[in-house]
Amino acid sequence: MSASKHIDKICIAGAVLLLLSVVALWNAAVLGLTRAAAAPAYASGLFDRSRVHTVDIVMDDWEGFLEGCADEVYVPCAVVIDGEAYRNVGFRVKGNTSLTAVESMGSSRYSFKIEFDHYVPGKSCQGLDKLCLNNIVQDNTYLKDYLCYTMMADAGVAAPLCSFAFLTVNGEDWGLYLAVEGVEEAFLRRNFGENSGALYKPGTEQRGQRLKDAAVPPAEGGTFSGGERPLEGVPAVPPVEGGRDMCLQYVGEESSDYPNIFDHAKTDVTPTDQRRLISALEKLSGGQAAEAVDVERVIRYFAVHSFVCNDDSYTGVMAHNYYLYEAEGRLAMIPWDYNLAFGGFGMTDAGGAVNAPVDTPVAGVAMEERPMVSWIFEDEAYRARYHEVYGAFLQRWFAEERFRETVAQAVELIGPYVERDPTKFCTFAQFETGVAALEAFCRLRAESVDGQLAGRIPSTAAAQAGDPGLLVDAGELDLRDMGGMEQTVGVAPRNLPPPAGGREGR
Repeated sequence: MSASKHIDKICIAGAVLLLLSVVALWNAAVLGLTRAAAAPAYASGLFDRSRVHTVDIVMDDWEGFLEGCADEVYVPCAVVIDGEAYRNVGFRVKGNTSLTAVESMGSSRYSFKIEFDHYVPGKSCQGLDKLCLNNIVQDNTYLKDYLCYTMMADAGVAAPLCSFAFLTVNGEDWGLYLAVEGVEEAFLRRNFGENSGALYKPGTEQRGQRLKDAAVPPAEGGTFSGGERPLEGVPAVPPVEGGRDMCLQYVGEESSDYPNIFDHAKTDVTPTDQRRLISALEKLSGGQAAEAVDVERVIRYFAVHSFVCNDDSYTGVMAHNYYLYEAEGRLAMIPWDYNLAFGGFGMTDAGGAVNAPVDTPVAGVAMEERPMVSWIFEDEAYRARYHEVYGAFLQRWFAEERFRETVAQAVELIGPYVERDPTKFCTFAQFETGVAALEAFCRLRAESVDGQLAGRIPSTAAAQAGDPGLLVDAGELDLRDMGGMEQTVGVAPRNLPPPAGGREGR
Protein backbone atom coordinates (compact mmCIF):
# COMPACT_ATOMS: atom_id res chain seq x y z
CA MET A 1 0.00 0.00 0.00
CA SER A 2 2.78 2.38 0.95
CA ALA A 3 4.71 1.48 -2.22
CA SER A 4 1.61 2.09 -4.27
CA LYS A 5 1.26 5.59 -2.82
CA HIS A 6 4.88 6.42 -3.69
CA ILE A 7 4.43 5.12 -7.21
CA ASP A 8 1.33 7.27 -7.61
CA LYS A 9 3.26 10.35 -6.44
CA ILE A 10 6.14 9.61 -8.81
CA CYS A 11 3.76 9.17 -11.74
CA ILE A 12 1.97 12.41 -10.94
CA ALA A 13 5.28 14.30 -10.61
CA GLY A 14 6.49 12.85 -13.90
CA ALA A 15 3.29 13.88 -15.66
CA VAL A 16 3.61 17.43 -14.30
CA LEU A 17 7.22 17.69 -15.47
CA LEU A 18 6.28 16.39 -18.90
CA LEU A 19 3.44 18.90 -19.15
CA LEU A 20 5.72 21.76 -18.11
CA SER A 21 8.29 20.68 -20.71
CA VAL A 22 5.65 20.64 -23.44
CA VAL A 23 4.38 24.07 -22.42
CA ALA A 24 7.94 25.47 -22.36
CA LEU A 25 8.70 24.17 -25.83
CA TRP A 26 5.33 25.34 -27.15
CA ASN A 27 5.96 28.84 -25.82
CA ALA A 28 9.69 28.98 -26.66
CA ALA A 29 9.32 32.20 -28.60
CA VAL A 30 7.39 33.84 -25.76
CA LEU A 31 10.01 32.76 -23.22
CA GLY A 32 12.84 34.07 -25.38
CA LEU A 33 14.30 30.62 -26.01
CA THR A 34 15.78 29.43 -29.31
CA ARG A 35 15.83 25.76 -30.12
CA ALA A 36 19.06 25.05 -31.97
CA ALA A 37 18.74 22.77 -34.96
CA ALA A 38 20.34 19.37 -34.74
CA ALA A 39 23.75 19.27 -36.42
CA PRO A 40 23.11 18.61 -40.12
CA ALA A 41 24.67 15.59 -41.78
CA TYR A 42 26.98 17.76 -43.90
CA ALA A 43 28.71 19.11 -40.76
CA SER A 44 30.35 15.74 -40.11
CA GLY A 45 30.18 14.52 -43.71
CA LEU A 46 31.23 16.96 -46.41
CA PHE A 47 32.97 19.15 -43.84
CA ASP A 48 34.88 16.38 -42.12
CA ARG A 49 38.30 18.07 -41.99
CA SER A 50 40.28 14.90 -41.35
CA ARG A 51 40.41 14.13 -45.08
CA VAL A 52 40.49 15.79 -48.49
CA HIS A 53 37.13 15.31 -50.18
CA THR A 54 36.54 14.64 -53.87
CA VAL A 55 34.31 16.69 -56.13
CA ASP A 56 33.89 15.67 -59.78
CA ILE A 57 32.10 18.14 -62.04
CA VAL A 58 30.31 16.34 -64.86
CA MET A 59 29.49 18.65 -67.77
CA ASP A 60 29.21 17.91 -71.50
CA ASP A 61 30.66 21.21 -72.76
CA TRP A 62 33.17 22.31 -70.13
CA GLU A 63 35.15 24.42 -72.60
CA GLY A 64 31.99 26.21 -73.68
CA PHE A 65 31.09 26.85 -70.05
CA LEU A 66 34.49 28.43 -69.38
CA GLU A 67 34.19 30.70 -72.41
CA GLY A 68 30.90 32.16 -71.25
CA CYS A 69 31.14 31.81 -67.48
CA ALA A 70 31.99 35.44 -66.67
CA ASP A 71 28.30 36.39 -66.73
CA GLU A 72 27.88 34.27 -63.58
CA VAL A 73 24.68 32.58 -64.74
CA TYR A 74 23.78 29.18 -63.31
CA VAL A 75 23.86 26.25 -65.70
CA PRO A 76 22.73 22.68 -65.03
CA CYS A 77 25.28 19.95 -64.42
CA ALA A 78 25.93 16.92 -62.26
CA VAL A 79 28.48 16.64 -59.48
CA VAL A 80 29.83 13.60 -57.70
CA ILE A 81 30.88 14.37 -54.12
CA ASP A 82 32.78 11.69 -52.24
CA GLY A 83 31.29 9.12 -54.59
CA GLU A 84 27.67 10.29 -54.28
CA ALA A 85 26.05 11.74 -57.43
CA TYR A 86 23.87 14.86 -57.46
CA ARG A 87 22.23 15.45 -60.82
CA ASN A 88 20.58 18.59 -62.20
CA VAL A 89 22.18 21.09 -59.82
CA GLY A 90 22.97 24.74 -60.51
CA PHE A 91 26.63 25.55 -61.23
CA ARG A 92 28.36 28.86 -61.92
CA VAL A 93 31.57 30.75 -61.32
CA LYS A 94 31.90 32.81 -58.16
CA GLY A 95 33.49 36.15 -57.42
CA ASN A 96 33.69 39.74 -58.49
CA THR A 97 37.19 41.16 -58.34
CA SER A 98 38.57 37.67 -57.76
CA LEU A 99 37.02 36.54 -61.04
CA THR A 100 38.77 39.39 -62.82
CA ALA A 101 41.98 38.51 -60.98
CA VAL A 102 41.92 34.98 -62.38
CA GLU A 103 41.32 36.27 -65.89
CA SER A 104 44.20 38.72 -65.54
CA MET A 105 46.52 35.83 -64.66
CA GLY A 106 45.63 33.99 -67.86
CA SER A 107 44.01 31.20 -65.84
CA SER A 108 40.68 29.42 -65.94
CA ARG A 109 40.91 28.23 -62.33
CA TYR A 110 37.80 30.07 -61.17
CA SER A 111 35.95 29.75 -57.91
CA PHE A 112 32.57 28.05 -58.26
CA LYS A 113 29.17 27.80 -56.61
CA ILE A 114 26.99 24.71 -56.55
CA GLU A 115 23.34 25.38 -55.71
CA PHE A 116 21.75 22.03 -55.06
CA ASP A 117 18.17 23.32 -54.95
CA HIS A 118 18.44 25.68 -57.93
CA TYR A 119 16.30 23.50 -60.22
CA VAL A 120 14.71 21.09 -57.74
CA PRO A 121 13.27 22.77 -54.61
CA GLY A 122 14.35 21.07 -51.43
CA LYS A 123 17.25 19.21 -53.00
CA SER A 124 20.43 19.21 -50.92
CA CYS A 125 23.77 17.58 -50.28
CA GLN A 126 23.48 16.02 -46.83
CA GLY A 127 21.20 18.94 -45.91
CA LEU A 128 23.37 21.66 -47.51
CA ASP A 129 21.69 23.96 -50.03
CA LYS A 130 24.74 25.76 -51.43
CA LEU A 131 28.43 24.87 -51.63
CA CYS A 132 31.18 27.32 -52.53
CA LEU A 133 34.42 26.05 -54.03
CA ASN A 134 37.17 28.61 -53.46
CA ASN A 135 40.11 28.55 -55.88
CA ILE A 136 42.60 29.89 -53.28
CA VAL A 137 43.78 32.72 -55.51
CA GLN A 138 46.31 35.18 -54.03
CA ASP A 139 47.11 32.68 -51.27
CA ASN A 140 50.31 30.66 -51.61
CA THR A 141 49.63 29.10 -48.20
CA TYR A 142 46.28 27.51 -49.14
CA LEU A 143 45.36 28.21 -45.50
CA LYS A 144 44.14 31.78 -45.09
CA ASP A 145 40.38 31.25 -45.41
CA TYR A 146 40.67 27.87 -43.70
CA LEU A 147 42.40 29.30 -40.64
CA CYS A 148 40.22 32.41 -40.38
CA TYR A 149 36.95 30.47 -40.46
CA THR A 150 38.39 27.97 -37.97
CA MET A 151 39.47 30.73 -35.58
CA MET A 152 36.13 32.52 -35.91
CA ALA A 153 34.10 29.39 -35.17
CA ASP A 154 36.36 28.48 -32.24
CA ALA A 155 35.76 31.96 -30.79
CA GLY A 156 31.99 31.46 -30.88
CA VAL A 157 31.29 33.39 -34.07
CA ALA A 158 28.71 32.03 -36.53
CA ALA A 159 31.18 31.14 -39.29
CA PRO A 160 30.86 28.93 -42.37
CA LEU A 161 32.17 25.38 -42.20
CA CYS A 162 34.98 24.44 -44.56
CA SER A 163 37.14 21.54 -45.68
CA PHE A 164 39.58 20.81 -48.50
CA ALA A 165 38.35 19.19 -51.70
CA PHE A 166 40.19 18.01 -54.80
CA LEU A 167 38.26 18.88 -57.95
CA THR A 168 38.14 16.89 -61.14
CA VAL A 169 36.25 17.80 -64.30
CA ASN A 170 34.79 14.87 -66.19
CA GLY A 171 37.32 12.69 -64.36
CA GLU A 172 40.38 14.87 -65.10
CA ASP A 173 42.35 16.56 -62.32
CA TRP A 174 41.49 20.24 -61.93
CA GLY A 175 42.90 21.34 -58.57
CA LEU A 176 42.78 21.55 -54.78
CA TYR A 177 40.03 23.90 -53.58
CA LEU A 178 38.51 24.94 -50.28
CA ALA A 179 34.92 23.76 -49.92
CA VAL A 180 32.93 26.35 -47.94
CA GLU A 181 29.39 26.21 -46.59
CA GLY A 182 27.22 28.73 -48.42
CA VAL A 183 25.79 31.36 -46.09
CA GLU A 184 22.13 30.74 -46.82
CA GLU A 185 19.18 28.83 -45.35
CA ALA A 186 21.07 25.74 -44.16
CA PHE A 187 23.74 27.92 -42.55
CA LEU A 188 21.08 29.97 -40.75
CA ARG A 189 19.31 26.86 -39.46
CA ARG A 190 22.57 25.37 -38.20
CA ASN A 191 23.60 28.53 -36.35
CA PHE A 192 20.35 30.19 -35.32
CA GLY A 193 17.66 27.51 -35.42
CA GLU A 194 14.51 27.22 -37.51
CA ASN A 195 13.20 30.70 -36.70
CA SER A 196 16.29 32.63 -37.78
CA GLY A 197 16.42 36.30 -38.65
CA ALA A 198 17.20 38.24 -41.82
CA LEU A 199 20.44 37.91 -43.79
CA TYR A 200 22.15 40.44 -46.08
CA LYS A 201 25.41 40.65 -48.00
CA PRO A 202 25.94 44.39 -48.45
CA GLY A 203 27.64 45.16 -51.73
CA THR A 204 27.39 46.78 -55.11
CA GLU A 205 28.54 45.76 -58.56
CA GLN A 206 29.64 49.35 -59.14
CA ARG A 207 32.08 49.11 -56.25
CA GLY A 208 33.53 45.91 -57.63
CA GLN A 209 33.85 47.45 -61.08
CA ARG A 210 35.77 50.40 -59.68
CA LEU A 211 38.32 48.03 -58.18
CA LYS A 212 38.54 46.15 -61.49
CA ASP A 213 39.24 49.44 -63.23
CA ALA A 214 41.87 50.16 -60.58
CA ALA A 215 43.80 46.98 -61.27
CA VAL A 216 46.99 48.78 -62.26
CA PRO A 217 50.11 49.70 -60.30
CA PRO A 218 49.44 52.72 -58.06
CA ALA A 219 50.97 56.01 -59.06
CA GLU A 220 53.77 57.29 -56.86
CA GLY A 221 52.26 58.36 -53.57
CA GLY A 222 48.85 57.21 -54.75
CA THR A 223 47.52 55.26 -51.80
CA PHE A 224 44.46 55.54 -49.63
CA SER A 225 45.17 57.66 -46.61
CA GLY A 226 43.55 59.83 -44.02
CA GLY A 227 42.32 56.99 -41.84
CA GLU A 228 43.42 55.53 -38.54
CA ARG A 229 46.00 53.42 -40.36
CA PRO A 230 47.00 54.26 -43.95
CA LEU A 231 46.91 51.53 -46.56
CA GLU A 232 50.08 50.74 -48.45
CA GLY A 233 50.38 49.90 -52.11
CA VAL A 234 46.64 50.08 -52.86
CA PRO A 235 45.53 51.97 -56.00
CA ALA A 236 44.39 55.51 -55.22
CA VAL A 237 40.71 55.08 -56.01
CA PRO A 238 38.39 56.74 -53.50
CA PRO A 239 35.47 54.83 -51.98
CA VAL A 240 32.40 54.73 -54.22
CA GLU A 241 29.87 57.51 -53.73
CA GLY A 242 26.66 56.38 -52.06
CA GLY A 243 28.30 53.52 -50.17
CA ARG A 244 27.49 54.79 -46.67
CA ASP A 245 24.93 52.05 -46.19
CA MET A 246 27.63 49.43 -46.89
CA CYS A 247 29.57 51.04 -44.06
CA LEU A 248 26.45 50.48 -41.90
CA GLN A 249 25.99 54.18 -41.30
CA TYR A 250 22.53 55.59 -40.66
CA VAL A 251 21.58 57.42 -43.86
CA GLY A 252 17.87 58.12 -43.45
CA GLU A 253 14.54 56.62 -42.52
CA GLU A 254 13.56 55.34 -45.99
CA SER A 255 14.43 51.85 -47.21
CA SER A 256 15.48 53.44 -50.52
CA ASP A 257 18.38 55.04 -48.62
CA TYR A 258 19.93 51.56 -48.24
CA PRO A 259 20.08 49.99 -51.72
CA ASN A 260 23.42 48.27 -51.09
CA ILE A 261 21.85 46.40 -48.19
CA PHE A 262 18.27 45.68 -49.20
CA ASP A 263 19.06 44.93 -52.85
CA HIS A 264 21.42 42.25 -51.57
CA ALA A 265 19.10 40.51 -49.11
CA LYS A 266 19.69 36.76 -48.91
CA THR A 267 16.38 36.01 -47.20
CA ASP A 268 12.87 37.19 -47.97
CA VAL A 269 12.67 40.64 -46.40
CA THR A 270 9.46 42.47 -45.50
CA PRO A 271 8.96 46.22 -44.93
CA THR A 272 8.87 45.41 -41.21
CA ASP A 273 12.29 43.75 -41.49
CA GLN A 274 13.61 46.82 -43.27
CA ARG A 275 12.29 49.21 -40.64
CA ARG A 276 13.81 47.08 -37.89
CA LEU A 277 17.26 47.14 -39.50
CA ILE A 278 17.09 50.89 -40.18
CA SER A 279 16.11 51.46 -36.56
CA ALA A 280 19.12 49.41 -35.43
CA LEU A 281 21.45 51.52 -37.58
CA GLU A 282 19.92 54.70 -36.18
CA LYS A 283 20.45 53.48 -32.61
CA LEU A 284 24.00 52.46 -33.45
CA SER A 285 24.80 55.90 -34.80
CA GLY A 286 23.20 57.44 -31.72
CA GLY A 287 25.43 55.63 -29.25
CA GLN A 288 22.89 52.96 -28.28
CA ALA A 289 24.96 49.92 -29.23
CA ALA A 290 23.44 47.70 -26.54
CA GLU A 291 20.05 48.05 -28.24
CA ALA A 292 21.37 47.73 -31.79
CA VAL A 293 23.92 44.90 -31.90
CA ASP A 294 24.45 41.42 -30.50
CA VAL A 295 27.24 42.71 -28.28
CA GLU A 296 29.04 39.45 -27.50
CA ARG A 297 28.90 38.06 -31.04
CA VAL A 298 30.18 41.29 -32.58
CA ILE A 299 33.01 41.70 -30.08
CA ARG A 300 34.15 38.14 -30.72
CA TYR A 301 34.01 38.70 -34.46
CA PHE A 302 36.15 41.84 -34.35
CA ALA A 303 38.72 40.37 -31.94
CA VAL A 304 39.58 37.59 -34.40
CA HIS A 305 39.13 39.88 -37.40
CA SER A 306 41.63 42.34 -35.94
CA PHE A 307 44.21 39.63 -35.40
CA VAL A 308 44.20 38.36 -39.00
CA CYS A 309 44.67 41.84 -40.57
CA ASN A 310 42.17 41.63 -43.44
CA ASP A 311 41.90 45.09 -44.99
CA ASP A 312 39.77 43.75 -47.86
CA SER A 313 36.76 43.88 -45.59
CA TYR A 314 34.38 46.05 -43.58
CA THR A 315 37.32 47.58 -41.71
CA GLY A 316 39.01 48.64 -44.97
CA VAL A 317 38.15 51.23 -47.57
CA MET A 318 35.87 48.94 -49.56
CA ALA A 319 33.62 48.05 -46.59
CA HIS A 320 32.62 44.70 -48.11
CA ASN A 321 33.20 40.94 -47.75
CA TYR A 322 30.90 40.35 -44.80
CA TYR A 323 27.38 39.14 -44.17
CA LEU A 324 25.02 41.10 -41.94
CA TYR A 325 22.59 39.18 -39.76
CA GLU A 326 19.64 40.84 -38.02
CA ALA A 327 17.29 39.26 -35.48
CA GLU A 328 14.87 41.08 -33.19
CA GLY A 329 16.47 44.41 -34.01
CA ARG A 330 20.04 43.41 -33.20
CA LEU A 331 22.86 43.10 -35.74
CA ALA A 332 25.74 40.67 -36.02
CA MET A 333 28.59 40.11 -38.48
CA ILE A 334 29.26 36.85 -40.30
CA PRO A 335 32.82 36.41 -41.70
CA TRP A 336 33.44 35.95 -45.40
CA ASP A 337 36.35 35.97 -47.87
CA TYR A 338 39.73 36.02 -46.10
CA ASN A 339 42.09 35.12 -48.95
CA LEU A 340 43.74 38.55 -48.57
CA ALA A 341 44.11 38.34 -44.79
CA PHE A 342 47.46 38.43 -42.98
CA GLY A 343 48.48 41.63 -44.78
CA GLY A 344 47.63 40.40 -48.29
CA PHE A 345 45.61 43.48 -49.32
CA GLY A 346 48.52 45.39 -50.80
CA MET A 347 50.58 45.73 -47.62
CA THR A 348 54.34 45.69 -48.08
CA ASP A 349 55.49 46.71 -44.59
CA ALA A 350 55.55 43.50 -42.55
CA GLY A 351 56.19 45.46 -39.37
CA GLY A 352 53.07 47.55 -39.96
CA ALA A 353 50.94 44.43 -40.40
CA VAL A 354 52.44 42.58 -37.44
CA ASN A 355 51.82 45.59 -35.19
CA ALA A 356 48.42 46.63 -36.59
CA PRO A 357 46.81 48.50 -33.67
CA VAL A 358 44.11 46.52 -31.91
CA ASP A 359 42.24 49.59 -30.63
CA THR A 360 41.99 51.30 -34.03
CA PRO A 361 41.33 48.27 -36.25
CA VAL A 362 40.48 50.14 -39.44
CA ALA A 363 42.65 51.02 -42.42
CA GLY A 364 42.37 53.92 -44.84
CA VAL A 365 39.31 55.40 -43.11
CA ALA A 366 38.45 57.12 -39.84
CA MET A 367 36.94 55.01 -37.06
CA GLU A 368 33.66 56.95 -37.06
CA GLU A 369 33.06 55.87 -40.66
CA ARG A 370 32.72 52.28 -39.45
CA PRO A 371 30.09 52.46 -36.67
CA MET A 372 29.72 48.67 -36.45
CA VAL A 373 33.17 48.50 -34.87
CA SER A 374 33.77 51.99 -33.46
CA TRP A 375 31.20 51.55 -30.65
CA ILE A 376 33.49 49.02 -28.97
CA PHE A 377 36.09 51.72 -28.34
CA GLU A 378 33.66 54.46 -27.30
CA ASP A 379 32.79 52.70 -24.03
CA GLU A 380 35.38 51.49 -21.53
CA ALA A 381 33.31 48.44 -20.53
CA TYR A 382 33.01 47.28 -24.14
CA ARG A 383 36.70 47.89 -24.76
CA ALA A 384 37.57 45.88 -21.65
CA ARG A 385 35.41 42.99 -22.82
CA TYR A 386 37.03 43.14 -26.26
CA HIS A 387 40.47 42.95 -24.64
CA GLU A 388 39.32 40.04 -22.48
CA VAL A 389 38.03 38.09 -25.49
CA TYR A 390 41.17 38.94 -27.46
CA GLY A 391 43.39 37.74 -24.61
CA ALA A 392 41.50 34.44 -24.32
CA PHE A 393 41.89 33.98 -28.08
CA LEU A 394 45.68 34.47 -27.83
CA GLN A 395 45.92 32.07 -24.90
CA ARG A 396 44.04 29.31 -26.67
CA TRP A 397 45.67 29.64 -30.08
CA PHE A 398 49.24 30.55 -29.22
CA ALA A 399 50.09 29.93 -25.57
CA GLU A 400 48.48 26.50 -25.88
CA GLU A 401 49.93 26.05 -29.40
CA ARG A 402 46.61 25.30 -31.06
CA PHE A 403 47.76 27.38 -34.04
CA ARG A 404 50.93 25.38 -34.63
CA GLU A 405 49.08 22.08 -34.33
CA THR A 406 46.28 23.20 -36.68
CA VAL A 407 48.72 24.34 -39.36
CA ALA A 408 50.86 21.20 -39.07
CA GLN A 409 47.84 18.92 -39.42
CA ALA A 410 46.50 20.85 -42.41
CA VAL A 411 49.85 20.89 -44.22
CA GLU A 412 50.35 17.17 -43.67
CA LEU A 413 46.85 16.56 -45.06
CA ILE A 414 46.97 18.76 -48.16
CA GLY A 415 50.70 18.70 -49.04
CA PRO A 416 50.45 15.79 -51.52
CA TYR A 417 47.39 17.38 -53.15
CA VAL A 418 49.11 20.76 -53.53
CA GLU A 419 52.02 19.01 -55.23
CA ARG A 420 49.60 17.22 -57.56
CA ASP A 421 47.48 20.33 -58.25
CA PRO A 422 47.77 21.08 -62.01
CA THR A 423 46.24 24.58 -61.94
CA LYS A 424 47.75 26.05 -58.76
CA PHE A 425 48.81 29.70 -58.73
CA CYS A 426 52.24 28.96 -57.19
CA THR A 427 54.87 26.24 -57.13
CA PHE A 428 55.03 23.66 -54.37
CA ALA A 429 58.21 25.30 -53.08
CA GLN A 430 56.35 28.62 -52.84
CA PHE A 431 53.56 26.87 -50.94
CA GLU A 432 56.11 25.67 -48.38
CA THR A 433 57.69 29.14 -48.16
CA GLY A 434 54.24 30.69 -47.82
CA VAL A 435 53.29 28.43 -44.93
CA ALA A 436 56.55 29.26 -43.14
CA ALA A 437 55.86 32.99 -43.63
CA LEU A 438 52.31 32.58 -42.31
CA GLU A 439 53.58 30.85 -39.19
CA ALA A 440 56.20 33.55 -38.64
CA PHE A 441 53.65 36.33 -39.18
CA CYS A 442 51.16 34.88 -36.68
CA ARG A 443 53.85 34.26 -34.07
CA LEU A 444 55.00 37.89 -34.32
CA ARG A 445 51.44 39.16 -34.48
CA ALA A 446 50.60 37.29 -31.29
CA GLU A 447 53.66 38.81 -29.59
CA SER A 448 52.60 42.32 -30.63
CA VAL A 449 48.94 41.89 -29.66
CA ASP A 450 49.92 40.46 -26.29
CA GLY A 451 52.09 43.54 -25.71
CA GLN A 452 49.30 45.86 -26.82
CA LEU A 453 46.75 44.27 -24.50
CA ALA A 454 49.23 44.45 -21.62
CA GLY A 455 50.10 48.09 -22.30
CA ARG A 456 53.74 47.48 -23.25
CA ILE A 457 53.08 48.40 -26.89
CA PRO A 458 50.85 51.27 -28.10
CA SER A 459 47.44 49.99 -29.23
CA THR A 460 46.28 52.87 -31.45
CA ALA A 461 47.62 54.13 -34.76
CA ALA A 462 48.35 57.58 -33.35
CA ALA A 463 50.25 56.26 -30.34
CA GLN A 464 52.27 53.85 -32.47
CA ALA A 465 53.27 56.67 -34.81
CA GLY A 466 54.49 58.63 -31.81
CA ASP A 467 56.57 55.81 -30.34
CA PRO A 468 57.55 53.31 -33.05
CA GLY A 469 60.53 52.04 -31.07
CA LEU A 470 58.25 49.91 -28.90
CA LEU A 471 56.86 47.88 -31.80
CA VAL A 472 57.76 44.26 -32.55
CA ASP A 473 60.48 43.92 -35.17
CA ALA A 474 59.27 41.83 -38.13
CA GLY A 475 62.85 41.04 -39.16
CA GLU A 476 63.19 39.48 -42.61
CA LEU A 477 59.52 38.56 -42.94
CA ASP A 478 58.22 39.25 -46.46
CA LEU A 479 54.42 39.34 -46.72
CA ARG A 480 54.60 38.60 -50.45
CA ASP A 481 55.71 35.07 -49.66
CA MET A 482 52.15 34.34 -48.53
CA GLY A 483 50.66 35.63 -51.77
CA GLY A 484 48.43 38.68 -52.03
CA MET A 485 46.84 41.37 -54.12
CA GLU A 486 50.07 42.35 -55.86
CA GLN A 487 49.88 39.10 -57.83
CA THR A 488 46.93 40.44 -59.81
CA VAL A 489 47.08 44.25 -59.82
CA GLY A 490 50.07 44.70 -62.04
CA VAL A 491 52.79 44.76 -59.38
CA ALA A 492 55.31 42.09 -60.35
CA PRO A 493 55.34 39.39 -57.68
CA ARG A 494 58.54 37.67 -56.70
CA ASN A 495 59.48 34.32 -58.20
CA LEU A 496 56.04 33.43 -59.53
CA PRO A 497 55.83 30.90 -62.36
CA PRO A 498 54.04 31.73 -65.61
CA PRO A 499 50.25 32.06 -65.10
CA ALA A 500 48.77 28.66 -64.37
CA GLY A 501 45.62 27.63 -66.14
CA GLY A 502 45.86 23.89 -66.21
CA ARG A 503 46.57 21.87 -69.29
CA GLU A 504 46.96 23.43 -72.72
CA GLY A 505 43.69 24.73 -74.10
CA ARG A 506 42.16 25.10 -70.67
